[in-house]
Amino acid sequence: MRRVAIISPYFPPSTLAGVHRARLLAKHLPAAGWEPVIICADPADYEERPDPDLATLVPAEAKVIRVRAASAALSRRFGVGDLGIRAYGALNRAVTELAVRREADLVMITGSPFYPMLMARTLKRRFGLPVVLDFQDPWVSDWGRVQMPLSKPGLSHRLAVYLEPLALRAASWVTSVSETQNAAMARDYPWFDPSRMTAIPIGGDPEDYSALARMGRARSPVLKQGVVNLSYVGTFLPRGGPVLRGIFRAFAILKTANPAVAARIRFNFIGTSNQPNDTASFRVMAVAREEGVADAVHEIPQRLPYLDALAILSQSDALLLLGSDEPHYTASKIYPGLMSATPYVSVFHAASSAHAILSRAGGGLSFGFTDAASLGALDGSIAAALEALADGRPRIPPANWSLVEPYTAPAIAQRFSEVFDAAIARRPVRG
Repeated sequence: MRRVAIISPYFPPSTLAGVHRARLLAKHLPAAGWEPVIICADPADYEERPDPDLATLVPAEAKVIRVRAASAALSRRFGVGDLGIRAYGALNRAVTELAVRREADLVMITGSPFYPMLMARTLKRRFGLPVVLDFQDPWVSDWGRVQMPLSKPGLSHRLAVYLEPLALRAASWVTSVSETQNAAMARDYPWFDPSRMTAIPIGGDPEDYSALARMGRARSPVLKQGVVNLSYVGTFLPRGGPVLRGIFRAFAILKTANPAVAARIRFNFIGTSNQPNDTASFRVMAVAREEGVADAVHEIPQRLPYLDALAILSQSDALLLLGSDEPHYTASKIYPGLMSATPYVSVFHAASSAHAILSRAGGGLSFGFTDAASLGALDGSIAAALEALADGRPRIPPANWSLVEPYTAPAIAQRFSEVFDAAIARRPVRG
């Protein structure tokens, strides 16, 4: 069996969303013909609260190499908190040792954080190893382009513009979570062969819900008794404001047209901050107050443990799956949502892969838009959807599993196996 070294600075028990790419591959790649070795930072160097239950979902036999990173308390004095920088040297030494001992046939580097992707240059030049760069988000992003040039985000963007092509020139293959994201990279780097780009979503693992059932979790205290709980679990996106306002405008319409039904609805927004320990940034509530619907909204900014989040998804009356105004965006949260079998209302850009997937699979009520005007035109339809969910009508049939199955963790692992095989096959013969 060939072996792939997967560099993923964050790994369970970290609660960050980026851990799931490596977690799911660690579990399912062996069945697809590749033995994974995960190289990550030690949990002692994570700044977020650990999630021990999430760590139990990693198979005991998985090989995980944990390395120490520079102290965040010290490095932040110099304005550096990025784990990819703090752990760069130790991660590089670990993968180099595997390469020297010829214990890796290929290396995959997943981000964010993105700085470890620069290791591709040494791995290619010194060892001739194929390297797959996996972009869970854009490194050079539209959001970064509009930041103030001398602000910290603006400087990070300028650094990304300089560094990303250096990493790409050493890559054997590029994967990202959507075709739109790959198309943007192909546009920015016309010298990179687009046939060596593959879109592979994060996906989800139905067995996570089986683990949740075995643990016998009680009803989540987040969910209020005697109401219709509509829950959104995940970060409130930097460019998600227009979609969120659309939901609240639609609810305001429902309050006017059918106040009795509207009074039964409670919106739960869980884990909305991009900082896992943040308990004070109520960004959703600020919008809810502006739209006059704050009395129906409950927000918890900090990220909940993974299985607690799954419990909310499976126990809610309905889900809110919300995107942004960015066409490239594909929400990793849609896959656990689909696999929870809970009905949903989704609002995504019509060109996003998330909207395409949800529209085809079913299991909920999906809405797509192309611009601010078309989003505003959906207000009445979304209000009707909220009313139908609160009334329990019409009964929404479950998602078509044959259309969901390609996004399950075993299918995603198989697709990565095919990418790895292709990257190996195209490796030049070393003299």
